[in-house]
Amino acid sequence: MTTDPTKASQTGAENIEWDLTDLYTGIDEAGLGGDLASIEKRAQSFRGKWNGRLDEISIPEFVTMVEEYENLVETFDRMGSYTNLLWSTDSENTEFGRLLQTVRETLSRASSQLIFVSTQLSHLPEKRFSELLSAPELLSRRHWLERVLEFKPFTLSEDVERALSAKSITSRSSWVRLHDEVANSQVFRFNGQELTLAAISKLSYEKDRETRKAATEALSAGLAEEAKTHAFVFNTVIADCETNQRLRGFPSWISSRNLENEVSDESVQTLINAVVDRYDLVRRYYSVKQRLLGLDEFHDYDRNAVVGSETTTWTWEAARDLVIDAYSSFDPRAGEIATMFFEKNWIHAPVRKGKRSGAYSAGTIASVHPYVFVNFTGTARDVQTLAHELGHGIHQYLSRQQGPLLMDTPLTIAETASVFGEMITFKKLYEGATTDTERLSLVMSKLDGMIATVFRQIALNRFEEAMHTTRHEQGELSLAQINEIWVRTQRDQFGDSIILSPGYEMWWSYISHFIHTPGYVYAYAFGELLVLALYEIFKKDPEDFTPKYMQLLANGGSKCPKDLLTPFGIDINDPTFWSTGLNFIERFISEAERLSEASIAEQA
Repeated sequence: MTTDPTKASQTGAENIEWDLTDLYTGIDEAGLGGDLASIEKRAQSFRGKWNGRLDEISIPEFVTMVEEYENLVETFDRMGSYTNLLWSTDSENTEFGRLLQTVRETLSRASSQLIFVSTQLSHLPEKRFSELLSAPELLSRRHWLERVLEFKPFTLSEDVERALSAKSITSRSSWVRLHDEVANSQVFRFNGQELTLAAISKLSYEKDRETRKAATEALSAGLAEEAKTHAFVFNTVIADCETNQRLRGFPSWISSRNLENEVSDESVQTLINAVVDRYDLVRRYYSVKQRLLGLDEFHDYDRNAVVGSETTTWTWEAARDLVIDAYSSFDPRAGEIATMFFEKNWIHAPVRKGKRSGAYSAGTIASVHPYVFVNFTGTARDVQTLAHELGHGIHQYLSRQQGPLLMDTPLTIAETASVFGEMITFKKLYEGATTDTERLSLVMSKLDGMIATVFRQIALNRFEEAMHTTRHEQGELSLAQINEIWVRTQRDQFGDSIILSPGYEMWWSYISHFIHTPGYVYAYAFGELLVLALYEIFKKDPEDFTPKYMQLLANGGSKCPKDLLTPFGIDINDPTFWSTGLNFIERFISEAERLSEASIAEQA
């Protein structure tokens, strides 16, 4: 039996569960079952009504078509969100698994009926498309139309697109589900107990070094048990990406992700180069940490060790109050929205066997609201994670006004509100500190997050890049090859600042982003460095900044990132832009160095 890590120290999060009735009252005919039974017929009816007519119907008729299309998309998302939320809290529940697969298969068939919209729009004569773009009645959907045009060079014929859609549910989607079920059912044996990934990971932050070392060994041993399965799944997902790249004519494996993110390959590479060029900051930071911990050697299991006095277990109530206060102090409306998540039961917080690890905010649909998913164990890191996910939630709540087609933002902007939420929460914590020792603990904790979000994520991108390119050149990669690529790209980041333990070579296998969303990880670094630049602007003139920022969130995906950031004077295509955030991190490291000396003097 897997041990509940909150058993010995309850946090108050044990019974914090979400209420999904705003999506469906249940899975019977009155709830999900009704849509499950009717959605394919609705999609077929839509296709029968509009297929082949997009080049001839009037503008008012086109608006009607889009509204009907949006209603179908919202139903798809309602069904998908509900079943994913159910399953993620208990992936070992066979009924949830069966329902998830049934919904996915049904939606795959139904959505294939709608593919004609994008394929036929992308092949409209230029004059007709210009007419749609300039129509006042379609102004609120203009960016959706612009996005269709951007994907035109990579859009295949309708028959091919429908075939690919039909096959996806039994190909890549199935491999993703297998990865999740294997990962969520894994146990890690520690001191006679069987722990979840979330529970064993928590131990890496313990003050006691022997506990951290033993937990690291247990994590490595547990990962080794399923490493071959994860290696095969990873190979298959990469092969699927390569097939997609070849069929659609994308120049590289990550080009499709960049297009989704509305950034150029060149601007992403500029970001990556800027971060890699400052890997020295990682080594400098770990040198500070090693000195503060008083260690002769600095190992991977020392990386997350808490520095200073921060060993308090946060209660759910205390974490809630702090995060709400942080958002309210920034903007009253942000605080009101954050409060709703707690009062209306839009959060799932307990740690349980079978529950997916990690955290996320699900935007669901425009007519409902987001839901936040966390595994709360009471660490300071969990408090920051809660602030992070509520940032997503506030963003998603405000962007609902853009409707089903434009409420979602590209990943490059999607991390903005979450990381900004972490910053304002950190500010609250720092303002409450009364000694240099407390301030040092907070700064070191924040630097842990910055290093992980910027440098670690780019190191993960370098690993992913090497995986895709090497598999393209050599074919399927063995577990040993994957492990070697992982260690090499990790050492590029760490240099000789960290000694890697035996077993660390398999730590790539628990990172689900590689499987769920290939190419995703650089968006974290993009978002963090963007927010650090925004935070500098905020500090100079909070009154001018705040309404612009809240409008940025409300705009959702109705504009491209470049236009969303124009009010702030930010140009993400400027190669020097990224140095603003990197210099911010360097100043934080300098502050840690200063506080470390002050703390030593304070305690003398």
